[in-house]
Amino acid sequence: MDVTTRKNNGSLARRTLVLLLTVCTVSACTTTATSYTPPPARIEVQNEFGFTITEEQRISNDVRVQYDQALQSLHIGELVSGIRALEAVVEMAPDLSTPRIDLGIAYHLVGDLDAAERNLLIALETNSGHPIARNELGIVYRKSGRFAEARQNYEAALTVYPGYHYARRNLAILCDLYLSDLNCALQNYEAYMATVPSDDEASMWIKDLKYRMGNGEQ
Repeated sequence: MDVTTRKNNGSLARRTLVLLLTVCTVSACTTTATSYTPPPARIEVQNEFGFTITEEQRISNDVRVQYDQALQSLHIGELVSGIRALEAVVEMAPDLSTPRIDLGIAYHLVGDLDAAERNLLIALETNSGHPIARNELGIVYRKSGRFAEARQNYEAALTVYPGYHYARRNLAILCDLYLSDLNCALQNYEAYMATVPSDDEASMWIKDLKYRMGNGEQ
């Protein structure tokens, strides 16, 4: 089978849509800057409806405006401008994981896997269970040939949210094409199809996989 037909899922827009950022601006917060410690991200699972990730952080209005501009640039494909704006955001608000994840995704899209990995790992320092960061890091590791680490991160994302079908599909492909773990591949393809039954491409992969498991390679 052609490896190039099995792409790891998720555009930048699709990933950032599931990130909910709640901010507490400097002018609105009563806690002093010296005593304020941002709480970790809250991950709220809504079963088949997905999950919401909420972060609370003291930021200035300038950071909010810069972040919104960065996302706008990324959504219209101006990746270099978006990266530049996100670098400014993470410098001004280093404890906020959402811009770090967006920055990791953007660097991945321009082909800088080292920078992508670095930013995703920084995001995970404060939010180690962040499923989006884990899935994205899995993609980076898969592209870097670090297949065992890719698997660990996909599985970590699925531990937080078993219905996260992007991570489920990515894990199935990894097990199928890179790890030759056909049982893992079949289990995750079928779990993925239970969530996304309209994916005809994945349905064909399952048929092919069952053929190989029962009758040898095509």
